[in-house]
Amino acid sequence: MKLITEITEDLQYITEVADEETGLKDYYIEGVFMQSAVKNRNGRVYPTEILDEEVKRYNKEYVKKNRAMGELNHPQGPTVNLDRVSHIIKELKSDGNNILGKAKIMDTPMGKIAKNLIDEGAKLGVSSRGMGSLKQNKQGINEVQKDFMLAAVDIVADPSAPNAFVNGIMEGAEWVWNNGVLEQRQIECYKQVIEETPKIDIEKVTLNLFEDFMRKLRKV
Repeated sequence: MKLITEITEDLQYITEVADEETGLKDYYIEGVFMQSAVKNRNGRVYPTEILDEEVKRYNKEYVKKNRAMGELNHPQGPTVNLDRVSHIIKELKSDGNNILGKAKIMDTPMGKIAKNLIDEGAKLGVSSRGMGSLKQNKQGINEVQKDFMLAAVDIVADPSAPNAFVNGIMEGAEWVWNNGVLEQRQIECYKQVIEETPKIDIEKVTLNLFEDFMRKLRKV
């Protein structure tokens, strides 16, 4: 069995007032979490009956028991690391070839990063993570087999919005440092680099900072 990941980016962001007195908001993302019967960007296809059956199992064993948690960015394996959890899936259902989902962003260190990114206009996607085997079909496309097991649906950031990403990290510098995700001097280093970068190079530099930050997240 192999670790199989797929990314989708057709999401909506929803905020709901949780407490009118304090103005605290609940954050949700919803949209297409997975797709079947179509070749994805990784050159793989999920047969509809296989994906639908696995979604039923995942709903029964995880979603309905409030165990369907995911991380901000992919870890290296199929296990969900509780210290890196950012959200919990509240709904997951089949709609034709689409698997529609809704997830609540949690008030965890990684969840706070996700909320900051949303507030700053960053474009986020979701990426399914599972284990299974692949076999080429008659069209030469890698087809996911019946042993596929969904492990989690993670939130991933789209590097095409690096400016919003950097702004979100700067706004959350204090609690990022307090929870040990990044050292304070690293945040200050990012800020200094941005301030000293000529406008003509700012897009390239912020993209590099984004990639550097995501590499550090994977090591935490």
